[in-house]
Amino acid sequence: MKSKIIRHEFVDLIPDIVEEGVLYISIPYATATHKCPCGCGEIVVTPIKPTDWEIIWNGKTISINPSIGNWSIPCQSHYWIEENKIIWLRKWDYSEIKTGRVKDKIAKARHYRKSGGWFSWMK
Repeated sequence: MKSKIIRHEFVDLIPDIVEEGVLYISIPYATATHKCPCGCGEIVVTPIKPTDWEIIWNGKTISINPSIGNWSIPCQSHYWIEENKIIWLRKWDYSEIKTGRVKDKIAKARHYRKSGGWFSWMK
């Protein structure tokens, strides 16, 4: 059954057992993890960084931007998390997924080129 709401929990480490309906946010590891809200049981990991997702915490609720498209798991669910609510979106077809992946790759290349590269911190 598709969820309509998710609660958030700030943690240092993502727990070994990921509960349904909980978005675990690890600031030290810049990662948010949850079970897919479609009910398939798959674990979804969203890296929090400029080229992937951002977390917006208003002191009460969490939003994740951009939407989450689970293109690599069988359900291929697509949704937003906005103020702890799951907002369901339509599934993308293969060409939309492919185009989205190309755009992501280009955006990452631009970002890391501007910032000095993947290993610029080692310079």
